[in-house]
Amino acid sequence: MYKEMEKEKLCHKKAAGAAKEAVTESTAKNTAAKDSVSGKPERIVIALGGNALQSGESGATAEEQLSVVRETCEHIAEISSRGYEIGIVHGNGPQVGRILLASETAKNVTPAMPFDVCGAMSQGYIGYHLQQALRHALDEKKRNVPVVTLTTQMVVDKNDPAFANPTKPIGPFYSREEAEKLEKEKSYTMKEDAGRGYRRVVPSPVPMEIVEIDSVRRLWDSTVTISCGGGGIPVIEKNDGSLEGVAAVIDKDFAAELLAEQVDADVLMILTEVEKVAINYGKPNQEDLTDMTADMAREYESEGQFAPGSMLPKVQAAIKFVSQRPGKKSIITSLDKAIDALEGKTGTTITFS
Repeated sequence: MYKEMEKEKLCHKKAAGAAKEAVTESTAKNTAAKDSVSGKPERIVIALGGNALQSGESGATAEEQLSVVRETCEHIAEISSRGYEIGIVHGNGPQVGRILLASETAKNVTPAMPFDVCGAMSQGYIGYHLQQALRHALDEKKRNVPVVTLTTQMVVDKNDPAFANPTKPIGPFYSREEAEKLEKEKSYTMKEDAGRGYRRVVPSPVPMEIVEIDSVRRLWDSTVTISCGGGGIPVIEKNDGSLEGVAAVIDKDFAAELLAEQVDADVLMILTEVEKVAINYGKPNQEDLTDMTADMAREYESEGQFAPGSMLPKVQAAIKFVSQRPGKKSIITSLDKAIDALEGKTGTTITFS
């Protein structure tokens, strides 16, 4: 009897020790994700690149895109499980281009939708995929955190010079011959995109105001928000105060930067295809950068080190965030290295000084 009692005590002791160890480990993870001054969980705005929504190796069907999104959300759920509060912004270049193409192709059967409406449609279906996949990934990690997608409008200046100089790639890639044909037949503006082929380009005005920012703020403490999808639906404010959609695509990195400012984020994390920002990219003397100050990044920018429409807007958004919020940081890295980058093990970290 005595031996059985001692054995039971030992079992309880081991169980208590294991529970304490688990709590300690969980606390360590959450503590690492807390602001050193306020003690509150660190806030991260995550900007997802196109590779996080659609693989270059797979097709463009809804099923294949959802498969990629599920893998993406495994990484995002892991960030959440470390105790960070997160908000998500995503691009929509390929998706909105296909929606517009489908609408224009079927114009003899049903009226074609205007570009701003196509952008809203892309927010809905990409947000739906992210919302569904992330909710499941969080459930798998026993994280009872709601996920919601907000249709988000972004006010732009109707006199923004971008309207006279389209630069934002959308839709699929075309050969040179196909691009020239589209320019003649549809009056599209076509440009080569980083050596990968030709794509249609549309205006990309600077985001000025997130119309639904109050809703994002109210949800932030309790919910993972997916907002400013595709950079937000671009709208201009009319003289009577009403809003009107315009044909443009706002760069999602600039939209994420504005969101990060307005929710007082600690980190702006821009996820892309490469692990680190590089200078002399693709050359024998390529150099991967572990960290940069805002001034260093501006100097590299002035040297033309970052490709327009590719790494340039990411670096510009990172610079703007840390310049507006000294003491905070921007991180540019790949999706699969996001956790390591948050821990300072890889990626490129940009700070004010």
